[in-house]
Amino acid sequence: MPRMIFVNLPVTDLPRSMAFYEAVGFTNNPQFTNEQAAAMMWSDEIVVMLLRHDFWKTFTSKTIPDAHETAQVLLCLSQDSQGDVDAIVDKAVAAGGKADTTPKQDMGFMYGRSFEDPDGHIWENVWMNMGAVPEGETVAEQALA
Repeated sequence: MPRMIFVNLPVTDLPRSMAFYEAVGFTNNPQFTNEQAAAMMWSDEIVVMLLRHDFWKTFTSKTIPDAHETAQVLLCLSQDSQGDVDAIVDKAVAAGGKADTTPKQDMGFMYGRSFEDPDGHIWENVWMNMGAVPEGETVAEQALA
């Protein structure tokens, strides 16, 4: 089995969240989907598990934060081009999300925008041209410049 990542997100309305994620390019894996949870595939190795709040609470006793008010993580997806970054943000907005909830980034070699899903989870989207990073500098140094 390849190494995979499963990102688990609490959601208030599972059908709405499934429709949102399908609209931005995820596909549902019905083998791991029921009335409590849905497996939304970004790739064969990256799966977002959407969990109804009651089901989420079976995994942890910690309070589910309101992601519209607080942020614990920024999730990031790589894209193949700047146009793909813009396109996924446009799809998110059309499906009920919010655009550019974090600052836009355009550093020449790196371009990024974000969207928020209906539950407030932030997804950054980035395209990078590693060949355009100035010689002798790291990506981090360029991003902080």
